[in-house]
Amino acid sequence: MGASLHIAGLVKEYKANQPVLRHIDLDVAGEGLTAIIGPSGTGKSTLLRCVNRLVEPTAGSIILDGDGQRIDLAKVRGSALRQARRRIGMVFQEYNLVERLTVMENLLTGRLGYTSAFNAWRRRFEPSDIQYAYRLLETVGLAGFANQRADALSGGQRQRVGIARALMQRPQLLLADEPTSSLDPKTSVEIMELLIEQGRAFGIPVIVNIHDVELAKRYATRIVGMSGGHIVYDGLPADLDTEVLKQIYGGESWLE
Repeated sequence: MGASLHIAGLVKEYKANQPVLRHIDLDVAGEGLTAIIGPSGTGKSTLLRCVNRLVEPTAGSIILDGDGQRIDLAKVRGSALRQARRRIGMVFQEYNLVERLTVMENLLTGRLGYTSAFNAWRRRFEPSDIQYAYRLLETVGLAGFANQRADALSGGQRQRVGIARALMQRPQLLLADEPTSSLDPKTSVEIMELLIEQGRAFGIPVIVNIHDVELAKRYATRIVGMSGGHIVYDGLPADLDTEVLKQIYGGESWLE
């Protein structure tokens, strides 16, 4: 089952008094795909990285509420943070695979939060985890690729491995940071469809940062537009008209 996410007053400053995120308030609950759009440098990736704590928030709260557990991701540390991260799957723009490892070995890294460091070092995983990994490979269209090295895969195949690895965590929330930016148009569509399908199959919300507005409008159930570190639009894809796009991106010559 999915978790709900409640972000309130989120601020991130990499340099003092120069906020990248400016008091972000955002609630995401249930299923469906939320697309976050906006110009480069407006804080889209920083927002996702604050949620999974790859970067430290400067202020605000990030409440993950699900499965009887309600925690503030902005405040947890140590083992509590490690456990919290198990509940959040992450798909990266540049795949973040270990190139010299096989597809199966990359998938099993998705279970590192559930096994001891000693067993992980010896690559000892539960048989049930290995069976689940094989099922996920079939799900993402990579049956028969288990023993292929990651560096032998195409970009689309690598992103499919990245999605399967995130799902290995059995997450309650799935984040994807520009998952189509390095892919051709056909593969981009396939990856977006796969994210939607798996969100539905797992019953979890999916949040995607994406530059391609048309892809966002085609596949998202909700669009969040950011500009200057603020949320300036939060609504349906059908309501994302020219005036709203000018507010998000500025100017209008690029719309012609």
